[in-house]
Amino acid sequence: MHKPIKKIVFPVAGLGTRFLPATKAIPKEMLPVLDKPLIQYAVEEAIEAGINQIMLVTGRNKQVMEDHFDHAYELEKILQEKGKGEALEISRSMLLEEGCINYVRQMRPRGLGHAIWCARHFVNGDPFAVALPDDLIKGKPGTLKQMVEAYNEVGGNMVATMDVPREETSKYGVITPGVHTGKLIELKGLVEKPHPEDAPSTEAVVGRYILQPEVLDHLASKEVGAGGEIQLTDAMAKLIGTQPFHALNFEGRRFDCGSKIGWLMANLSLASEDPVLASKIKELITFQ
Repeated sequence: MHKPIKKIVFPVAGLGTRFLPATKAIPKEMLPVLDKPLIQYAVEEAIEAGINQIMLVTGRNKQVMEDHFDHAYELEKILQEKGKGEALEISRSMLLEEGCINYVRQMRPRGLGHAIWCARHFVNGDPFAVALPDDLIKGKPGTLKQMVEAYNEVGGNMVATMDVPREETSKYGVITPGVHTGKLIELKGLVEKPHPEDAPSTEAVVGRYILQPEVLDHLASKEVGAGGEIQLTDAMAKLIGTQPFHALNFEGRRFDCGSKIGWLMANLSLASEDPVLASKIKELITFQ
């Protein structure tokens, strides 16, 4: 019996420079895809997977995310007075049970690994998940639920992966694959952003992880890796061979909403499934 996954860390301290000037005052995680911000999609995915203890690793000018998951009393009062019951219900739909969402600051931008290490007291010796809200993954069930179900069978550590063109491997962490069992792949090695000619495969890690707490021991050394940052990939690689480690080739479509084209494609994809917006989108594309 494997210890259940009930905790998740969201590293949300990044600057979002690719979306300037929009992200000068608004966190990139609050950029909307249709009518919901990216961070809400990620939190809802975690809740679907049965994960109910949430940590947001934030930075300066990120307080709006805390407000998003709290009551907006003035707005709620106005909506109630105007009889806008549906809008009132929507405004309350992102509220979580008191005490299940936590915040800690990453005071310096030192990389993804450092952001995860900042959540060490929240993790407190338990296995935990990590999700990058920039990666919006559309699928049913959600990717985290797929991973939790697989983890309940095999335990250990797990990353979500997808096959990418070899020329794009330098954008990702890339695995050395072992035995395949359905969608699960035994993980033999892991390297951050390899040159295409050096990549051990084209199975690339995307922003969903299940990790054992020992990864924090390796992150505590603050060893600098690719890009002069503390890389989560480097710490995970040190667990290979000491603990079970798998990749899950998840079912779903991933949108890199840290890029303008990925964010735009996510909006178009979700709009195409909306009964009201779908026909409008077709008209717009035909017109263009």
